[in-house]
Amino acid sequence: MTSHPILILAPIRGITDCHFRSLFNHYFPGFDEALAPFINPQRSSQYQPKQLKDLLPEANTSLPITPQLLHTNADDFLFLATRLHDIGYKEINWNLGCPAPMVTKKKRGSGLLPYPEEIIQFLDKVMPKLPMRLSIKTRLGLENPEELLSLLPALDNYPLTEIIIHGRLGKQLYKGTSDRKNFARCLEVSNHSIVYNGDIDTVDTFKELQLQFPEVNKWMIGRGVLADPFLAGAIVGRQTTDKLHMLECFHKDLYSCYRELLSGQAHLLGRMKQLWYYLSVFFPPQKKTWKKIKKCNTEQHYQDVIDTLFREKS
Repeated sequence: MTSHPILILAPIRGITDCHFRSLFNHYFPGFDEALAPFINPQRSSQYQPKQLKDLLPEANTSLPITPQLLHTNADDFLFLATRLHDIGYKEINWNLGCPAPMVTKKKRGSGLLPYPEEIIQFLDKVMPKLPMRLSIKTRLGLENPEELLSLLPALDNYPLTEIIIHGRLGKQLYKGTSDRKNFARCLEVSNHSIVYNGDIDTVDTFKELQLQFPEVNKWMIGRGVLADPFLAGAIVGRQTTDKLHMLECFHKDLYSCYRELLSGQAHLLGRMKQLWYYLSVFFPPQKKTWKKIKKCNTEQHYQDVIDTLFREKS
């Protein structure tokens, strides 16, 4: 294990788009790279710049990113991969982890994990023609951890960059706790580089995980850093003073950015509320804070609530 752990910002759909990633990295440095939220399959699409706007190089100058694809059709996957390669990407990620029922019922994301033969068939078709490197983000399984444990040895036959494992089952969504025991079993049966993902929410928790899994040096953090934006910096030893002012400036810039980009206050407030669902942890009591923000139905109401939160915490 090297002295500096490599930290990856997790993809959280509806929150960690290119605007968020850029501003977040400016105010809260600590991440080495980010995985972009997945692109939906779109048949008959040429994936013009408007559809790929979150991944355009000019929109991602502050933090290296890897695009993520949800596709299970090999031809469509290769078409989009080639499109991404043409705009400069050298690696993509295949999403085998999304737990959303509307995704899993279509045998996508973690919904494909009970069908290892289809995963192997997909890789057999894609890998020889893929113009760039491939990594996989997955869960322990959809229904039980034996799904991934039985698949991992077969994945050793493919030159994957790494496998990111979220230590939950798809059926759990984000309930319960990350299953460290079965993550450890995954390390034992795979020869690939494994990235840990799941429930890294404090520096102490991260240190525990480092001790438990010394062979792991890449770590993905998502919800933990939305609740505490300073977490990644703290993990890599950055000292931050005046956290409240920094967070207030970040919020102001992010709000202004989305106010300009999004159409209508309903869309704007909806986007900000997605972030505050997690960020309310930073303003205890969490439930009370989230309830206040959730009730906001006008920009003025929202601004009044946010101003009060920062004033009361200062």
